Amino acid sequence: MSGSVNMNVKIKDYTSRVLGVLKEKYALKDKGQALDKLAEMYGDEFVDKEVKDEIVKEVIESCNRHMKKYGFRSRTTFDLRKIIEE
Repeated sequence: MSGSVNMNVKIKDYTSRVLGVLKEKYALKDKGQALDKLAEMYGDEFVDKEVKDEIVKEVIESCNRHMKKYGFRSRTTFDLRKIIEE
């Protein structure tokens, strides 16, 4: 298990029962693993597991182009609307 964190949390009785069911259903050792399984199942809806290298490079290049062209100057609403509508 890479990058694990120890936590002491208070959870509601219902949450404990849900984690218990997940623990039994997937033959996990403890409720901590059940919580990991729950995050694995539904975490992608909230957080990307990994950012793809292409996306990082694209964002960096976009920022660099913007800085070369505009520096720290802010954009007007008109300019932003023009860019979005292109």
